[in-house]
Amino acid sequence: MLNIEILCVGKVNADYFAAGCAEYVKRAGGLASVRVTELPEEPIREKNAGEAIIRRALEKEGEAMLARLRRGSRVVALCIEGKQFSSEELADWMQSSAVTGSGDFTFIIGSSHGIAPAVKQRAELKLSMSKMTFPHQLARLMLLEQIYRALSILAGSKYHK
Repeated sequence: MLNIEILCVGKVNADYFAAGCAEYVKRAGGLASVRVTELPEEPIREKNAGEAIIRRALEKEGEAMLARLRRGSRVVALCIEGKQFSSEELADWMQSSAVTGSGDFTFIIGSSHGIAPAVKQRAELKLSMSKMTFPHQLARLMLLEQIYRALSILAGSKYHK
């Protein structure tokens, strides 16, 4: 059985996003072990914070992320410079990863400032959902739906048409 964790910075504060995320975790739970772990966003108190302040905040968030990674987990960092996959390609990648090593995956969604370079370096795959920018709450919902879709493809269900 595949073991999937979504490791993300920040909380979902809109009820409709929370409901959607919970629905896809529930659906995917019949096909794999799926959980969402939220880490706190490092506060940046300055209104127009400079690069150095943002870099330090990202580093602290990155340290917390790296400390949470399970040994042997395949790390996927969601970032705009990542590779774009179709739903079928994501399913194929997950299946081949599980067959050739580990069925344990950690998908990482960073804060509004991104993901620390150390986390990106640790990632086996940098994945981009689009060249567009999305709110992180929506990105979480979209990722959970795509994980459920990939699992459905692998299970041969009719969800993916």
